[in-house]
Amino acid sequence: MTIETVVFDIGNVLIEWQPERHYDAVIGKARRMDMFAAVDLHDINDQIDRGAPFRETIEVAAKNYPEFHDEILMWYFDWIKMAAPAIPHSVALLRALRTKGIRVIALTNFGIESFEFAETKYPFLTEFDQTYVSGRMGCVKPHRLIYDMVEAGEKTAPARMLFTDDRIDNINMAASRGWQTHLFEGSKGWAEKLVSEGLLTKAEAGL
Repeated sequence: MTIETVVFDIGNVLIEWQPERHYDAVIGKARRMDMFAAVDLHDINDQIDRGAPFRETIEVAAKNYPEFHDEILMWYFDWIKMAAPAIPHSVALLRALRTKGIRVIALTNFGIESFEFAETKYPFLTEFDQTYVSGRMGCVKPHRLIYDMVEAGEKTAPARMLFTDDRIDNINMAASRGWQTHLFEGSKGWAEKLVSEGLLTKAEAGL
C-alpha cells in the first residue's frame, strides 16, 4: 500500500538523546551510576514529557534528593547538551521527503518548554507538516491514546503511514494499529527503508 505520510520520532532519530553520556563526561561514570540508582531521572523526565513544567519538576526532584542536588539540576541547565548532536543524515532524509512533496510529521515524547527550546537550536524541528508533541497532548508513547490522537488529526489510513522510532515498544504499538513501521537503528537503515518503499531514490536518500 502506498505510503502517504512519514512519521519521525525525534530523540535518537533526528537528535541524539544520551543523558548518561553527558553526565559521565561531567561528573564521572561512578557518580552518575550512583545518582541514577538512587533517582529515577528518566521517570521524572517522563512527567515532563506528559506536560509537567520543566524547571519546576527538576527543582522539586533536586530538593527531594539533596545528596545529588546540583547534578539533578543539570538535567535542566545542561539539557540541550544532552539532546545533542543532530543526526545529519536523518535531517537530510526529512528534507528530501519534503522536497518531493511527501507529508512528513513528527510524533515525539518531549516536554513543552524543552521542545520550544530545541526548536531554537535545531531549525529543522520547525519543518514538519505537523508536529505531535507529547507534552502538549498530555500523554506519551507507547500509550494507545497518543496514537489515537495522531490518527484523528491526520485522517490517514494507518496502513498508509510509515513510522520510525528507536524504541521497540513504541514501534510495536504502532504496528498493532496497522501502521507501517521501521525500528530505527541508524540513518542508513532508515534511508534504505525509504528507498525500498519507493519514497526516495538512492541518490535522494544519500546512499
